Order: sequence, then structure tokens, then C-alpha cells
Amino acid sequence: LVIALTAVMMVIEIAAGTVFNSMALLADGWHMASHASALGITAFAYVYARHKTADGRFSFGTWKVSVLGGFTSAVVLAIIALLIAWTSLGRFFEPHTIRFDEAILVACVGLVVNLFSAYLLRDDPSHSHAHPQQSHEHQDHNLRAAYLHVLADALTSVAAIVALLTGKYFGWLWMDPAMGIVGSLVIARWSYGLLRDTSAILLDSSVAMDELHSIRETLERGFSGDVVSDLHVWLLGPGKRGLIVSMLSDHPRVPGDYKRLLADRPELAHLTVEVNCRMPHRGAAA
Repeated sequence: LVIALTAVMMVIEIAAGTVFNSMALLADGWHMASHASALGITAFAYVYARHKTADGRFSFGTWKVSVLGGFTSAVVLAIIALLIAWTSLGRFFEPHTIRFDEAILVACVGLVVNLFSAYLLRDDPSHSHAHPQQSHEHQDHNLRAAYLHVLADALTSVAAIVALLTGKYFGWLWMDPAMGIVGSLVIARWSYGLLRDTSAILLDSSVAMDELHSIRETLERGFSGDVVSDLHVWLLGPGKRGLIVSMLSDHPRVPGDYKRLLADRPELAHLTVEVNCRMPHRGAAA
């Protein structure tokens, strides 16, 4: 319901901002579009994952569908942010006649929609009684993010309303393009953060170096003289890691012995361990 409300209001604000010549309203609409796309991509990923759950071609599941969608959305929104900023700069030198009454009305409706969406996404303590762990994961990571999205939209709606009111009653026409630029910067900042996070996941570079060093130390300290000769750790999904490691040892042990060293790391959901003998004449164990 929130996605539907946001998408409809997004279209209305973008169309109204274009027709009524308000850059503040246009920027607010595109800012709402950024969050509508994020929520929509998440919902699509859930549906797609359920549909493809038995498809063996996805070796580690379909989680990266949402990541790829987020990356694409961020690229498009970065371009939109540049276009809004460029158009807003032009309005400083060539002001357009703004239809304030209509633009203010649309901005107020947008604010009401955002506040109602925030109400729909509010935390519901009653959900936590039956399944506390499930409720924690769902509310903290999904509902909480969506809630913050619509609150950010509400703030940009307030900024648009302020710009339009000051333009109408004080003649500060420069406030409208100024808020357009502010809106473009907000969109650009959101887009940059999403580009940074999604590209790191898509390129398998999202695991922190501290975590890699910790895993390496755990494996090498477990059995004296053993060395990690090759280590790969990547993200499989939220809070889940895949790991492939090659161990070099004078006294090779079975892979299960090394896996037990990492048993206290539940985030390692998929482990592959290869064990090789350091001395060539002793052979190798796998």
C-alpha cells in the first residue's frame, strides 16, 4: 500500500512541478521516486526470489536481484539529480511564472501521503510477542528502512511547501530553484550511497578487511604451523557469508576440523575447505 501511495503521489508531484513551473515540487517528486524505486525493488526481489526458489541456475539464490536493481536505480537517479540541479540553476537567471496555489496544494497533499505512509510503517510492538527473533529481523531491517524513507520524503515536502509559501507571500522567487538544488543534492547523496553499497556487493568487495583478517587468524592459530594459502569471503545475503579457503599444512587434517574452528561464526553459511600438504612427498588431503 505504501509503494502504491508513493508511486501515485510521485507521478502527481512530478507532473504538477512540470506544469506549475515549481522546481521545489519537481525535486520533491523525484526524491519520492528514489524511495518508491527502492521499496519497489525490494518487493520485486521478494516475489522473484519466491518464483525462482527452485531454479538451480542461481547457485547462491536470487538475493542479488535486488542489489542489481538498486544499482540501476541509483545510476538513473544520479542522472536525474544532475538534470534537476542544472534546470534549477537556469531558473535563477530566467525565472518562470509559478502557479503557487496549485503547487502548494499538491505539496500539502504529498506531505499528508508521506505522514500516512509513515503511520502505516510504524513499529507494531504486538508483532514481537509471538516471534521475537523474526520480528526483530523484519522490523529493524525492512520496516525501519521504509519508515525512514517516507520520513525523508515528508521533510522534503515541508521544504517545498516553505519555498512555495515564501515565494507567494514574500516574493522570494529564488527560494523555489534553491530548494530544487537542495532536493537534487539530497537525491545525489542517496544515489551515491546506494551506488557505493550495491557496487561493493556486486563486485564481491563488501566484506571488511578486519573480518578477513579475523577469519585468517582463527584458521592459522587453530593448528600450529598451518597457513592460509588462499581465502575468499563474499556476501550471500543479508548477514550471510560464503567462504572458500585453502589450507597448507605439514600435518593435514580433514576439512571438518577446520570448519569446526569457525563454528562460532553463524554468518558463514556456506564453507568450502581445501587442505594441502606442505611437503610434496606426503601427498595431499582434500
